[in-house]
Amino acid sequence: MILPEKVEFRMMNVKPVTLYDVADHAGVSYQTVSRVVNQADHVSAKTREKVAAAMAELNYIPNRVAQQLAGKQSPLIGVATTNLALHAPSQIVAAIKSRADQLDASVVISMVERSGVEACKAAVLNLLARRVTGIIINFALEEQDAIAIAATCGNVPVLFLDVSDQTAVNSVIFSHDDGARLGVEHLVQCGHQQVALLSGPHTSVSARLRLAGWHKYLQHYQLQPMAEIAGDWSAMSGFQQTCQLLNSGKIPTAMLVANDQMALGAMRAISEFGLRVANDISVIGYDDTDDSSCYIPPLTTIRQDFPVLGQSSVDRIMQISRGEPVVGNQLLPVTLVERKTVLPPNTSGASPQQLAASLMQLARQISRL
Repeated sequence: MILPEKVEFRMMNVKPVTLYDVADHAGVSYQTVSRVVNQADHVSAKTREKVAAAMAELNYIPNRVAQQLAGKQSPLIGVATTNLALHAPSQIVAAIKSRADQLDASVVISMVERSGVEACKAAVLNLLARRVTGIIINFALEEQDAIAIAATCGNVPVLFLDVSDQTAVNSVIFSHDDGARLGVEHLVQCGHQQVALLSGPHTSVSARLRLAGWHKYLQHYQLQPMAEIAGDWSAMSGFQQTCQLLNSGKIPTAMLVANDQMALGAMRAISEFGLRVANDISVIGYDDTDDSSCYIPPLTTIRQDFPVLGQSSVDRIMQISRGEPVVGNQLLPVTLVERKTVLPPNTSGASPQQLAASLMQLARQISRL
């Protein structure tokens, strides 16, 4: 029997490409390559092109750590964010990353793993340890908590995306007041008076501001909400809370919902209860996430342009980092997107579906006796 010849496998030691290699390849000095890499002045366009071509041919990757140690740090933006499984935070972070790439800045993300200001502070400290040049915080914070975290950041610029517009910190936020007004006005113009409110968690500043806005504009039209329930921003919480509402015997003609994901859950609950979305209960969401137009029926909602928020937050934190005078909050507009989930209330009496739902509810109540 002939044994196979022993084969040795050795790891190849690949020597990293250096600035000297690039300089030799381009036929220029080491100092010239260094100036090109660090985007210094006094280098002609032709020379820059020659060096860039050499870097591409050699697959040269700049050593960012070495640049930081040499005091030549490119912008490094830290982002402290809430749960990226939710549509809104993920879209905002994606827009931040895209805009930062355009400005030749880097982004590092620190997740806020739990609720509460201490969890947010831990995420911010993690970013500070990475020597970021600016921090964007997309996490709901009370006024005093935001001020305290801004103080923790010291000389590192910080920008908040989920605080009240009255908070004395730098922020870029959407107008919750306008969003609430647009939703209430649309329902009132369609003839609705029996309106239920499905808000986000009361620990969220945004949820409370939207809820307060709904109350403000319903009162403007001399209306009171027929019911108030609260979810945790998830579709399942919207489903569960709406099921409880309908099972209690309260059947609104319309619902204002604090985000699109909870609106999706509410629409499922309405359908499973034997009612029709829009025909029996109109629904207005909030956010206009990418998939809200694909709901059945497509969701009428309040649009918050998250790509604009992400881009604006990067531009603003860069302005602050450069020492440009930027003070207070930047308020972004919102718009109403009309689709297929709002119709005038049924004024001709109860629909067959509503009668069937009422009979089902009566049967449930009798079975419990």
